[in-house]
Amino acid sequence: MASRFEQYESIYWVFTQLCNDTCAHCYNDSGPMGKRITTEECLAIVANLPARLGRLVLSGGEPLADLRKLHAILDAVRTRYAGATQIMLQTNGDLLTPERLDEILALGVTRFDVASIDRFHKHQGERRAVLEDLFRSRGMSGDLPDPLIEKETFVQPGRLTYGFWGANEQMWLGGNWARGQAMKHDNWLRDGRHNFCAILSGGKGFLGGTDLPQELSIQLWKINPCCPGTREPMGDARVEKVSAVLERMAASEIMNKINEGDPYGMGASLGISREKGVDRAVALENVCLWCDEFFSTHYDIKKLAPR
Repeated sequence: MASRFEQYESIYWVFTQLCNDTCAHCYNDSGPMGKRITTEECLAIVANLPARLGRLVLSGGEPLADLRKLHAILDAVRTRYAGATQIMLQTNGDLLTPERLDEILALGVTRFDVASIDRFHKHQGERRAVLEDLFRSRGMSGDLPDPLIEKETFVQPGRLTYGFWGANEQMWLGGNWARGQAMKHDNWLRDGRHNFCAILSGGKGFLGGTDLPQELSIQLWKINPCCPGTREPMGDARVEKVSAVLERMAASEIMNKINEGDPYGMGASLGISREKGVDRAVALENVCLWCDEFFSTHYDIKKLAPR
C-alpha cells in the first residue's frame, strides 16, 4: 500500500553547507569550509523524495557556491516532477549574476528568496537594488507576501517571484536556536519559554493536520522535523524513502507532540509532565536544548523507544 506521505506539501533541503560567508547566527555551521555531500548522494535523495511534492526549497550554505551540484539537483527534480513541484531557491544573493539567474530559471526555479537582509550577512543587503532590477528584468514579481510562512501563499504555481528578508528580532533571530555558529558565538536566544517549534521552521506540522504547511527539513542527508533538527535525525534520505521515515514517526506519541508544536509535552507518554518539560527548557534557557536532553536521556529516536 502506498504511503500517505507520498503526497507531501513542502520540503526544505540544505543540500550544502558550503558558503561564501560566515555568519554568527548560522544554525548549521555554513561557511567556506562547510560540510558537503556528493552529487551522487544528492541524486539519491531526489529519488527518495515523495512521489508528489508541493514545493521544494533548496538552501544552504549558499546554493550558488555549489553551483554544479545545484544544477544536477535541479535537472533531476525537473525530470522527476515534470514541473508539478514548485522549486524555490534561498540565497544570500552575493553570487547571483544575470547568466546564473537565466540558467537557474531554465532549470525550473520559480521563486528566489534573498535571505541576507540583516546585520549578520557580510553585505547586509547592499546588492538589493541591483538584484531587484535583475529579477524584474526577467519578468519576476516581488509582491508575494511571506511565501515561506503562510499556508495560503506557500505554493504559487505558474508565477515567477522573488523576495527579500533576513533574521530579525521578531522572527528568525527572535527565535534563534542553540545550534551551529549561534552556539559558538553565544548568540542564541536564552528564553526557554520561546517555542520556536510551533512555527513553520520548527517541528509543527511535519506530519500534517495543523494550521501550518506540512514541512520537514533535510540537512544534507538528515531527515528532521524542523530546521534545527533533533539530536539525531529521524532518518537518512540517501538510503530511505522520506515517506517511509514519516510513517515510522507517525506511530510515535513523542513525534506527534512535536507535530503539534509542543516539545514541552513530548514526554507525557513516558511519565514526564509538560510542566517538567517547561521547567527543563527554562533551566536550559532554550527549547532546543530541552529537546536535545530529552532525546539523549529519555527517548531513542532510532528505536522509537524509551532509553
